[in-house]
Formats: sequence, C-alpha cells, structure tokens
Amino acid sequence: MKRFGMAIMTVAALLVAASFGARVNAGPADGSSISGKIYFKGKAPELRPISMDKDPVCASEQSGTVLPEDGRVNANGTLPNAFVYISKGTGNLTVKAPPNSVTLTQRGCIYQPHVLGVQVGQPLQVVTVDPTAHNIHVSANKGNRDWNVTQQPGTTSVNTKFSQPAVMIPVHCNIHPWMEAFIGVVANPYFAVTGDDGSFTIKNVPPGDYTLSVWTSTFGTQEHAVTVRAGESASADFTFTAAQ
Repeated sequence: MKRFGMAIMTVAALLVAASFGARVNAGPADGSSISGKIYFKGKAPELRPISMDKDPVCASEQSGTVLPEDGRVNANGTLPNAFVYISKGTGNLTVKAPPNSVTLTQRGCIYQPHVLGVQVGQPLQVVTVDPTAHNIHVSANKGNRDWNVTQQPGTTSVNTKFSQPAVMIPVHCNIHPWMEAFIGVVANPYFAVTGDDGSFTIKNVPPGDYTLSVWTSTFGTQEHAVTVRAGESASADFTFTAAQ
C-alpha cells in the first residue's frame, strides 16, 4: 500500500512538472518575430535640396544641404521611412495601448522622425527645440479630427491621441511648407519603421497567419502573407521598383 501511494505521488509530480513546463515554453508570444528588408529596384529619384530661405532662423540651423526624406533610397539599395505593420491576421492582436508617449520633434525646422507609429489611444507629444515658431497641422483621416496649433519657441509639448486606425496621417507646418511627417495609427503594437539599412523587425508576435503591409510615401504600398510559428522568426522581404 505504501509503495502504491508513493507511485501515485510520483506520477502526479511528473504530470504537474510537465504541465508547468508547457506553460513556461508557451509564453505570451514565444519570442516569435517578423524580420525583413524593403528593397528598391531601378533608378532612384533625384532629390532637390530644400530651401529654407523663407525663414532665416531655419536656414541658420542647418550647416549643409538638406534633402527631402520622401523618395530617398539608402546606399545599399533599400528604402528608409517605410512603415511596416500587421494589417490583419489569425493571432491574438488585442493589446492595450501603452501609457508612454511617442514623441515627434521639430529640430532644425524638420520633423524628426519623418515616419513614426503609434497605437490607437497612445499619447503623442509634439515638441520643439527650434528658436522659431511652428504650426502643427495634423490632417483629418479616417475618423480622426483635423487640428492645427501654433507652437512658440520654448513652450511645452502639444499632446494628443488618435481614436481610429489610419495609415497614414500627414503632419505639416503651415509656416514652413517643406516640413512634413507621417504617422501610422494602428490598433496593435506590431509595427516598425525602416532606417538607413532598410531593415525591420517586429518582435513578440503571437503565432498565426498574417497580412503584413508596407506603406511608403513615394513608391506606394504592398502586402505580404506571412506565417509566424511559436518561438521562430519569420522572414518577409519587399521590393519596390522605380516608376517607368
């Protein structure tokens, strides 16, 4: 009887350990991710230098030639400023908006970054470090309100939130017409913006089948079907071509 009781306890312990191990390995997203690059094929657009002569303060803030971000191609034949995001899928994409703010900075009479992403309901703050006034004009798009406000040098940040997904929302300065940025407002945190090497990584993606979408301001949009498996990194590359 004693041996029988010990055997039952041993089996129970093994079952508990196995169950615990399964829960640990499963994790919220199992370390899954999506990575890739946004390639460009063909002749890159010729970018004309930005003239800031309209505001001598802006001109004095720059030490050299300033080129527009739209239409820029990286030295390695990839695209920066591409907004990559999961537009739909079978995985659990419901994630509460984080409380931390995303920042858009006016520096040297340029919006930095040129392209950024934010979740619906997540705070966005627009700050300025320039010694000249700016006018922040956020254009209405897909249920989000149109607003603009003048921001004087040294003043506090302008804060807002977006109520609806929208890819993309343009931001302009009505005082300095060359100033432009784009905000991707999405319902989940699974997005990225490519940089100087054209690469992106979207981390902690729940396993599932997805449509991965890419937006560019100059070369259009694309979609790519991708499957994410638990604990693995899925790959998805895109290629945009020059206009003929």
